[in-house]
Amino acid sequence: MAQEIEHKFLVKGDFKKDIFKSTHIIQGYLSSVPERTVRIRVKDAQGFITIKGLGTDNGLSRYEWEKEIPLEEANALLEICEPGVIDKVRHLANIDGFIYEVDEFHGDNEGLTVAELEVEEVGTTFSKPDWLGEEVTGQAKYYNSMLMKNPFKNW
Repeated sequence: MAQEIEHKFLVKGDFKKDIFKSTHIIQGYLSSVPERTVRIRVKDAQGFITIKGLGTDNGLSRYEWEKEIPLEEANALLEICEPGVIDKVRHLANIDGFIYEVDEFHGDNEGLTVAELEVEEVGTTFSKPDWLGEEVTGQAKYYNSMLMKNPFKNW
């Protein structure tokens, strides 16, 4: 099983100077219960299905499985997802060899920008750019599956 170890931060400053790639993402959820989320995602012209398991108590690690699927199938599955959709642009920034994924949300989550960093193992020391704000790892309200149910505009 693949284990995802990920830190999540709010973004407080201008991160765009560090971006080397950006991708538009639309995603929905076939299942958004905490024990297992099943996500359908369209990234530009590619489709994906992802299954994530329940996270550890601190929210740092959880099982993740992802597979590319045909774009037509992904679009069809988005039609039967739970209500709500996540619309965002994912920007990639390389900070001293660490790749930060900076999600700039649109639609009902407009105004929220979150950075994620996947690491190889718990306890990894990593560089933090000046635009990183508060760490929100493990805070469920920042999970995409929760932003679908309780978007940022309602906070």
